[in-house]
Amino acid sequence: MSDEQIGYAEAMSELEAILGSLDEDEVDVDALAANVERASTLIAVCRDRISAARLQVEQIVASMADRAEPLSEGNGDDDSLAD
Repeated sequence: MSDEQIGYAEAMSELEAILGSLDEDEVDVDALAANVERASTLIAVCRDRISAARLQVEQIVASMADRAEPLSEGNGDDDSLAD
């Protein structure tokens, strides 16, 4: 699976596994650079996913705001609330 296809949860899981391996008493020095590079890539993937989700939510909220009809004064609804 390429990095473009990996989901946020999967990227976070892999990142946590890498961080866990770095916390061990005996770190594989031969794999250290590769693990740090992969972690950097996964962090970028997660940031991209978060940015894309934020943009999508903002677009949805803006679309909802565009569709909402403002309540006009004197439309008769206020009388029902006064009881």
